[in-house]
Amino acid sequence: MAYWLFKTEPETWSWDQQKKRGARGEPWTGVRNFQAANAMKAMHNGDFGFFYHSGEERRIVGIVEVTGEYRPDPGDGTGRFGMVVVKAVRDMPKPVTLAEIKAAPELSGMMLVRNSRLSVQPVTPDEWNTVCAMGGIK
Repeated sequence: MAYWLFKTEPETWSWDQQKKRGARGEPWTGVRNFQAANAMKAMHNGDFGFFYHSGEERRIVGIVEVTGEYRPDPGDGTGRFGMVVVKAVRDMPKPVTLAEIKAAPELSGMMLVRNSRLSVQPVTPDEWNTVCAMGGIK
């Protein structure tokens, strides 16, 4: 199993919208960065990811599961980019802010700290466990 972080502007696609999709999940489309696309190519069904509200919120608000592996993004006319499907798994009991993540020395190497603009990014198992604990998940 691998861990990931999915960033979205809540005005475009919010955690509440993601939860409403239920078990069928939602295609994670519109990614047009090669590094983020490569991360999605590495995903497998059953991987988990943090659902991160960017913009003014800048916080992890939930956990999603990959339920559909990488395939072409129908919205990409060039055929160069793809998508995965994710479903909501659970709320983060206490949303974890970017400021809290940056303040945690053990998370100083986290991709979110080093390259906060990347929309889809890997998370190490240690980072995953630390952020989950910060958010009230044991």
